[in-house]
Amino acid sequence: MARYIEASCKLCRREEQKLFLKGVKCYSNKCPFEKKGYAPGQHGRTRRFKKSEYGVQLREKQKVRRIYGILEKQFKNYFEKAEREKGITGENLLKLLERRLDNVVYRLGFAPSRDAARQLVRHRHFTVNDKIVDIPSYLINAGDEIKVRDKSKKLAVIHGAMRRVKEGKQYPWLSLDKPNLTGVFMNIPNREDIPTPVNEQLIVELYSK
Repeated sequence: MARYIEASCKLCRREEQKLFLKGVKCYSNKCPFEKKGYAPGQHGRTRRFKKSEYGVQLREKQKVRRIYGILEKQFKNYFEKAEREKGITGENLLKLLERRLDNVVYRLGFAPSRDAARQLVRHRHFTVNDKIVDIPSYLINAGDEIKVRDKSKKLAVIHGAMRRVKEGKQYPWLSLDKPNLTGVFMNIPNREDIPTPVNEQLIVELYSK
């Protein structure tokens, strides 16, 4: 399965904002973006271009792809599915991405980053409605229950992530039973509740060309 294997921090620098791809490191003084806020590459510090309309749209698409950790072909498939659904295409796209199992695991606080959540899912540490699911792109439906498997409840990475979850700070479409490491995807979120800092309409305009 294809995946991005180079330095994640370069992606934040390319998009000129923190995408929080490395979990705890992103909140510490070791974050490379804090030290090198300019674009990566030999001329990243000095080279500045005025972005065209296409360039602005492209960067917005790349930003969303990188936040959710999705490669190009898969992202286009999500967009085409969002187009076929009723409603606003851009909002449908973000709702689909929020329903991915790796994202839900991350949002619930079972992993410090989406990348870590993907790895945990692939290693079969979670169940959905009491069935083991090891596909990070599995789409969660309203009412689905996500649990950490009994044999996985002592994993340091999960407990480390859960220590940073504050009571009452959960997303409105999720319910978390922190002591039992169980969460429920109560409903598909509204766009205004999704804290992803992007303008999805620019992505729609890009694919409409």
